[in-house]
Formats: sequence, C-alpha cells, structure tokens
Amino acid sequence: MTTAQERDARTIDPVLLSVLSNRFEAIVREMSHTMQKAAYSTLISVSRDFSCAIVTADHQLLASAEGLPVQNYGADIQTRSMCDLHADVRPGDAYLHNDPYLGNSHVPDLGVLVPVFAGGRHLFTAVAKGHVVDSGGPNPGGESLDAKDVYSEGTLVFPAIRVERDYQEIEDITRLARGHVRFPDLWYGDYRAMLGAARTAERRLGELVEKYGADLIEQAAADWLDYSERMMVNEVRKIPAGRIAADGRQDPLPPAPDGIPLHVEITVDPEAGYIDVDLRDNIDCVPAAINASVAATLAAVMQGVFSVVDPGVPHNAGSFRRVRVQLRENCIVGIPRFPASCSLSTSVPTNRVINLVQSAFSQLGEGWGVAEGGVDLGASYPEIMGFDPRRDTDFQAFFPVGNNGGPASPYADGWLTYSIPCIAGLLYRNSVEIDERRFPLHYRMLRITSGSGGAGRFRGAPTVEVGFGPRLAPMNVASFSDCYETPARGVRGGAAGSRSASYRVDADGNREPLPAYFSVDLEPGEYVLGYAAGGGGYGDPLERDPQAVLGDVEERWIPFQHAHDIYGVVLRRGTDERYELDVEATAELRRDRRVRVGTVAG
Repeated sequence: MTTAQERDARTIDPVLLSVLSNRFEAIVREMSHTMQKAAYSTLISVSRDFSCAIVTADHQLLASAEGLPVQNYGADIQTRSMCDLHADVRPGDAYLHNDPYLGNSHVPDLGVLVPVFAGGRHLFTAVAKGHVVDSGGPNPGGESLDAKDVYSEGTLVFPAIRVERDYQEIEDITRLARGHVRFPDLWYGDYRAMLGAARTAERRLGELVEKYGADLIEQAAADWLDYSERMMVNEVRKIPAGRIAADGRQDPLPPAPDGIPLHVEITVDPEAGYIDVDLRDNIDCVPAAINASVAATLAAVMQGVFSVVDPGVPHNAGSFRRVRVQLRENCIVGIPRFPASCSLSTSVPTNRVINLVQSAFSQLGEGWGVAEGGVDLGASYPEIMGFDPRRDTDFQAFFPVGNNGGPASPYADGWLTYSIPCIAGLLYRNSVEIDERRFPLHYRMLRITSGSGGAGRFRGAPTVEVGFGPRLAPMNVASFSDCYETPARGVRGGAAGSRSASYRVDADGNREPLPAYFSVDLEPGEYVLGYAAGGGGYGDPLERDPQAVLGDVEERWIPFQHAHDIYGVVLRRGTDERYELDVEATAELRRDRRVRVGTVAG
C-alpha cells in the first residue's frame, strides 16, 4: 500500500517508469556484451573483470546491471571530477580516468567516460571500466605491494584526461599510453573495447531520448532514484534498531608485518530509515600500497549493507541515500591523503571491510547478517609471465582459476563460486582447457577441498586446491595471500572456514611453503600448489538439518567423520552402499552434546 505522499511524488506513470528503468539496465547489459566481445585481454574477455554504468548529469549512479561492485560504486565521483576538471565537456568527448584520488577504485581499473547529450543538454555519462593487463608500473599488472607512495607505483594515471574530441582520438594520449605499458596492443585493444561500450550506451540513450523526449527521460531517471530510495527505507525499517561495533584483522603482509586491525561501528535507525556506518576509528594511511580509496571503501560498506536487505532493492544512488558513511582523511579505510598508495585498494583491506560490515549485522539477532567469505588470492588468482616458444613471444595474464568459499547466510549455504568479497561471484573463472591451449602451462589439479567450508546450521562454501606450472619454458608466478592466519569467521555459532596456503613444488614433489606475498620462478616440471580459504558458517552446526548433512557426505562436501564429530549426525552404511540416517541415534547424540556444552557453560 503506497501513501498519498508517495503517490504525489510520482510524475510518470508507474508502468512506463518500470519500462524505462529496465531499459536503463538493458543498455548497461549491452555495454557489457560489447566490452566482453571486443576486448583483447583474457582478464576482460574471459574473466570479465570489468563493469559498466550509467550516471546522471548531476552525478548519481543510475544503472549498473551486473558490474563488479568495487568498480561501479565510485563511478559518480569519477563523473563529477570529469566535469570539475573540464568546463567545456561536449558531445563527441571521451575521457580516460583511473585516478584513485578522484573516484576510481585503483589505478589498474581503467575507465572510459562518455558524456551523453540531447538538445545541447548533458543528460548522462556512460562509464565503462576494466582491469587492464598493465598500467606501466614496476610490476606487471600495475599492482605494487611494496609501493611506499603513488610515486613509487610508477603507474600511468589519467585524472579524467580527454582522449577523444568530436569523436576523433587524440593520438598524443594513446601514443603516450602505448609507449608506457608492457603489452601495448592488449592495452589499446581493451581501451577500444571500453570506448565501444560507452559509445554503445550513448547511441541507445540517444534513441531513448528521441522516442520519449529529454525531459521525460530525465524525469524518469529522477523518479526511479526516488522510488529506489523509498524501497530502501522500507527495508531499513525491517531491521532491528541498534548500535553495533565489530573488529577484524587483515593478515600480515610485508608492509604490515603485524597485520592491520579494522573497526566498524553501525547504527540502525528504522524509524528514520537510515543506516550509519562509521569507519573513522581505524589507523592512518601507511607507506604501502594497502590504503583503500574512497570508492573502494564506499563499495565495501554498501556490499555489507546490501547483504541484509531484499535483493530486489536497486543498487543505485537512490538506495545509497539511506546509508550514511563516515570517513576521515588520511585513514587506511577512508580518504587517502596524497601521495598515499592505493595500488591494492580493491583487495586490501577492502575485502576484510566487506566481511566486517556484513557479519556485524548478525549481532542484531537471529536471521540477520552474513558470515565472512574467503578473501585469499594466492595461487587461485595469480599474475603469470613467461615466454611462449610456440609463438616466439612473451605473455602475461591474470588467471582467476581458483576460488574462495562463500559465506553462509541465515537461509542458505555459502556460494561455491564466490571468488572474493569485492567480486561476489561476478568474476568468471577461467577455463583450464582454454588456458592450456592459449598459454604454455599445465594444470596438475583443480578440485574442491572437502570439509573446508565453516560448519553451521548453514555451512560456508568449501574452497579449492589448485596446482599449475610451465610446460615448455620458465615462468614467473606472483600473488599475495590472506586468510593464512585469520580465516573467514562464522557467526552466531558458525565455525570459521579453512585457512589458505601456497607452496612451490619441485620436480621431485618436495613442497616449499610460500610467503604471504610471493613471486616465484618455475622451471618445467615444477609447479605452484595453492589452497584458497573456505567460507564461514552461520548458526549452530547441531541445528543443521540431518538430511542436509547426509547429502553433504554423499556429495563429498564434507568428510564422513565430520557428520558425527561436528554436526552430531549418525550415519550408517546401507545395503546399497549408500549412507542411511539413524534418526534416533542422531537425536540422542545431539542431546548429549548440548547437555555437555550446557554443563561446561554452567
């Protein structure tokens, strides 16, 4: 039932508004298809490490379809900086933008911004952003863990630089870029794919304006954002009122040998319809590449908040209005002060902040919050470089082939193909067979690790074991790990997921543990072996449906012994070689376990 005030707020027929809002999302999906089909690098064309969005002329995120959250949530800050820096924005322009101080996530996420005009009026900006294979820094790929500041990153940064005027490329800019990166053809091909995606949106939005008129389309965008805000208010009013605080920790890395403590305070005011998230009580920026940009920090908060509201609430500026985030300058999860480096901003400590916010809501009571998801990169998400004798050429690529276990929720087990929190399942995993055809490498194994998900009434998803190495010539593998000390935690009685680990295995099969940050040279016959992190569980494992436990054992999600030792479920071997549930013995075992726990607690 809508109120009279809400009905008065509508200036466009609701049916037409629904049609147009879906059309905005469809345009973003067409942008995404264009970008994936046209891109050169496997990171974008196969793994889908990119995002597209439409932002209004007054810098509000309108539509983002299925883009990676950590890339999309700062698009409005980027468009604002574009207009602040250029008083003469006009049709036919395009801008390169990857500056983390002006709204970008981190430098390797290159964005192309295209302003969309109608009748001489700036209505929207199309934003296409992708993780490029190189951005000219000392390390391939552009992520430099050991960078003490932005200068030592050495990367190619574009603070909303105009790259097209009147639809003509400014070749001085692209020539500079091509001369500054290791793989100029890959970089340029991906840039053109982004430009093509943004121009696709420009054409489709133009067609929409031609059909309905600029005034109506502009009003439809405003009405859709207002409607989204009302939906968010309704969701916030369902959440119990309260003020909660939570603490977490980023595992040690060379620049932070003691790890990084993290703290968040959340206030839910259902009556006013607001959620306040305060991240100011965290350490200052550090002289390393692990400072979170504003865009990455806001994305982390919004992901955590959206985990506790109805998934039907649009992820746009309207719903964002009801989440007030308090940041401070020169904070590691806040507003980085130039020249603090944000090279690893999308991962460290952003993934841990997402976990911290989403799990904090579990303190509000049963049915709220989400457990923590695995955050390891390690051998599952390596940067690989080498020489391919078959093609007589060097190669470099990012291989998202492994996986972390997803977090359990109050209603479901964790998502198996979760990836990492900032991606939330939207990054595609590479095909082992295609990788082996395209690059001179060989996969030894890629398999699920039974029992690695955190136990609970709903269990965290298990992780994987992955092993790979060179076939024909030496190869370098580089990555960094998390969750090797502090695993993804469960909530409300749920257990933590498994820890991560990485090894170098020589030709004789001997394992050598790899440090948190590793860059290892491999010869043919050697390989890297990695175990990513399992997701945390939700709720008491003794409350898990025994039939679900039986299914877990039969499907080998968990070992047989876990059924008895962790879940208190008694299984017998049946006559057909399958397991059967002993209902009475299970009830008795669980009753005894609860009595013992109660006695100890007493």
